[in-house]
Amino acid sequence: MKALVCRKPGELIFEDHPAPGPPGAGWVLVSISHVGICGTDYHIFEGKHPYLAYPRIMGHELAGTVTAVGECVTIEVGERVVVNPYFACGQCIACRHGKPNCCVSIEVLGVHRDGGMCEELLVPAGNLYPVAGLSLVDAAAVEFLAIGAHAVRRSRLAEGARTLVIGAGPIGLGTALFARIAGQAVTVMDMSRERLDFAEGLGFPVVDGASVSPVDLVRQRSDGDCFDLVFDATGSRASIEAAFAYVAHGGALIMVSVIKDEISFSDPEFHKREMMLIGSRNALRVDFDHVIAAMRDDAVPVAKLITHQTTLQDSPHDISRWAHQKSGLIKAMIAF
Repeated sequence: MKALVCRKPGELIFEDHPAPGPPGAGWVLVSISHVGICGTDYHIFEGKHPYLAYPRIMGHELAGTVTAVGECVTIEVGERVVVNPYFACGQCIACRHGKPNCCVSIEVLGVHRDGGMCEELLVPAGNLYPVAGLSLVDAAAVEFLAIGAHAVRRSRLAEGARTLVIGAGPIGLGTALFARIAGQAVTVMDMSRERLDFAEGLGFPVVDGASVSPVDLVRQRSDGDCFDLVFDATGSRASIEAAFAYVAHGGALIMVSVIKDEISFSDPEFHKREMMLIGSRNALRVDFDHVIAAMRDDAVPVAKLITHQTTLQDSPHDISRWAHQKSGLIKAMIAF
């Protein structure tokens, strides 16, 4: 089969790989149709990912069609599916508490093991969710949107909350969309005028994070109270540390993005607000199902979010280009 392999940082090769064997009990063979290109993939290409061994077949935002099934599998051949790319151990404390998204020994397709930028992939049946009624290109967008949907569900605060989403990339926009679906009054902040314009095109009021005093703008937009919920989806230490000042008394800061650095904050300010600091990692089946249902209801403007497309054969050139040329790019998709 054909596969896209990142041999080492900066080197992408389109090459032949052995096709996977027939699925064993509980496993399914999927013919990959579409793969969303994630910030993680760009980081792998650039050599910035801390948990990766090269060479690696990237890709974890996956949709395809079932072509073969092993024993004890209820999914049928020909069924269209989205892939949950998080492989959990099923035995650790997180898994026992129903949180396989933060399994102690989690493995992610395209990071810890080879992913889906290839023609066929073996996947445990429990990691496949039917997407009848969706196109396969839309189905490949489910995973990154589920990250935002999970973060919104983690926020635990009521409908009507005034919400600030910092970072208008794919994850931030997905978070903003599902916060709005949850009935929250959502404002988006970014330092890029182009991305702020894109967010406004989706109907969100915006705050320019590149202004001289963004905290003053935040207070103006919230009648001086700041925001009940603040989601940071920037991957920036400076942004996360600044976000504490945007949270209203009694509110919460939800960290959607992950950084390698340590962060610091003022403990008196944290306690004065009695605010919550919430981590949000990956997504659960309930989040995938929520996104799929919202897509079926046309509540998510997927066509607007997918701004770039390429083929598996052309992807080495396009991924290397898009890693540096981000103008106009929200979500890129590989179509097989």
